[in-house]
Amino acid sequence: MSHLRSSVNNGVGEIVLDRPKALNALDQNMIDTMYDVLLEWGDDDSVHTVLVTSASDRAFCAGGDIRAIRDHAIAGDADAITRYFAAEYRLDQLIATYPKPYVALIDGATMGGGLGISVHGEIRIVTENALIAMPETAIGFFPDIGSTYFLPRLPDGVGMWLGLTGARVRGADAVAVGLATHHVPADRLDEVADTIRSGAPLIEALSGRTVAAETTDLPLRTIGEYFADDNVTAIVGGLRGAVGDEWAAAMVGLIEKASPTSLWVTAAMIGAGARSTLDECFDRELTAAQRITATPDFAEGVRAVLVDKDRTPSFEPADIDDVDPAVVAAIVGADRAS
Repeated sequence: MSHLRSSVNNGVGEIVLDRPKALNALDQNMIDTMYDVLLEWGDDDSVHTVLVTSASDRAFCAGGDIRAIRDHAIAGDADAITRYFAAEYRLDQLIATYPKPYVALIDGATMGGGLGISVHGEIRIVTENALIAMPETAIGFFPDIGSTYFLPRLPDGVGMWLGLTGARVRGADAVAVGLATHHVPADRLDEVADTIRSGAPLIEALSGRTVAAETTDLPLRTIGEYFADDNVTAIVGGLRGAVGDEWAAAMVGLIEKASPTSLWVTAAMIGAGARSTLDECFDRELTAAQRITATPDFAEGVRAVLVDKDRTPSFEPADIDDVDPAVVAAIVGADRAS
């Protein structure tokens, strides 16, 4: 069964994500179907714009189908894992190079793989209900879907902050840091969508309906100070040394919930991504995804967060200072990180 619907009207090809019980988490069929549809529309002169929406008001897309990946890992089915991530990254890469305007309407949770099918597109419209995050370190994984390319290209330190902590960004703040392009009030989103569906120019659909996003509540200067490095020990040490700083303490709390190995892998991947092309980042991510999903931390992290939901993972090692650099290099690929 496909949880994805597609149609073409007035020159607009619309893809509707419709897997509400899983918050539109992308399963293999959804990924393959979406790729095939986009590939066909890319060569179809009758389609001039692509619109991606959600049938649920709770989420745009909560990510990839990580529970299924864990099942494959436990079963030792490495081929299924490779097939999934290769297909997902192929889809994201197609979106990044799509020859026509690609518009994602984000109203609700958008995490992990949800950013892969939105951030790489030309236009990302968010509402105040949008909740954007890359929470992979908490499940023993790392931010992927091409994020090791776009995260280090956000304002100073923001990408490392998002990648390590899994912190959540909402509405106008997403525009301010470059994850979204337009902010529209939730009560006007249907109006924007209908105008796009009518075949009207995108500038007409957005004119007079967007909210200015010149300001942000995010402490960008502080983020830049604490997360400018790719040394996890230095980052955490700086945060812990900020006595009386509630924001720094909250970030330490988020980091302490993550897999220490994943934190180091994430820092290395983002650091390498800063000096790589998007294609190189996808290639490196596929290698790392294949390797990290075979580790105990991945199975344990997904169990604690998504399966049993007890939020008490037992990661090994349990401290960032005990992570073996050789293990990190083996996951990232020492030759690929340079």
